[in-house]
Amino acid sequence: QVQLVESGGGLVQSGGSLQLSCAASGRTDSTYAMGWFRQAPGKEREFVANIIWSGVSDGRTLYADFVEGRFTIDKDNAKSTVYLQMHGLKPENTAVHYCVQTDRKAVTRANEYDYWGQGPQVTVSS
Repeated sequence: QVQLVESGGGLVQSGGSLQLSCAASGRTDSTYAMGWFRQAPGKEREFVANIIWSGVSDGRTLYADFVEGRFTIDKDNAKSTVYLQMHGLKPENTAVHYCVQTDRKAVTRANEYDYWGQGPQVTVSS
């Protein structure tokens, strides 16, 4: 079992910045990737970004097209923590943001990730 505890959500004005953090605990030795998904009201969950945790692709990142270079995902293996730094936030970025973890090779589909955090709310006001 892996436990994911997120922090850093909140309310920000359009154009502002937020950083989300997610600390993993439990059986994390086999982590392949961690990342973030989001779910806006009335919409399906969608991929935001991921980062490969170790191995030959250690540190490789992948972002959804809508990120447009405004977000950065990073990690601290020693703390088992993944971060999502978001800049240039827009009202359409308002959503619950979920931290995810998997031991399997995963890309952008929700069912590729085994563990999910509780999902802090990010609200961007216009």
